[in-house]
Amino acid sequence: MNTLFQKQQIFISGVGGQGILFITRLLAETAVYKEYPVLTAETHGMAQRGGVIVSHIKVGGFSSPLIRPGKADLLLLLTEENLQNHLCYLASDGIAVVNTRSQPDVPENRKMLQIDADGLADEVKQPKSVNLVLAGFALSALSRMSKPAFCSIGDIRSILCKKLAGRDKLLAASLSAFDLGMLHGEKVNM
Repeated sequence: MNTLFQKQQIFISGVGGQGILFITRLLAETAVYKEYPVLTAETHGMAQRGGVIVSHIKVGGFSSPLIRPGKADLLLLLTEENLQNHLCYLASDGIAVVNTRSQPDVPENRKMLQIDADGLADEVKQPKSVNLVLAGFALSALSRMSKPAFCSIGDIRSILCKKLAGRDKLLAASLSAFDLGMLHGEKVNM
């Protein structure tokens, strides 16, 4: 177990069909793989009608799975529309990573990274892989910051390979989307 790691709270938001639950499970399994205690909680809206889905992930020694407002170290927002509703969960030193095609209005005291994950997923003809593009981008960009994620790019790739073993076409597409996001994360200026 990594003794330098303390705790991390990750809030994930999107709409039904964007793979929020897949990313939640992927991150939770990665925490278990790294022998960190992990708690998750999910809130489902009207998923079949594009309703909001929210997921909470706490890695480290926590006693409750829900993230309180102002406590999230990381917001992963798969849709810009949820930014104003969920920005209140971000800690003062936290980072929001947003899938957006525009320049969202964010208070100056908030740190935000943005990527057009929808556009990138469409470019590689994998529109259902927006979640993996955003995750690859976030982990790559965060790896060069003072508060990196609890896991590395290699950790996620290992868990993806285990989860999708025997499903070679899906695994190749998933790794391709994740790597595409990762390459764009490397271009982020800190």
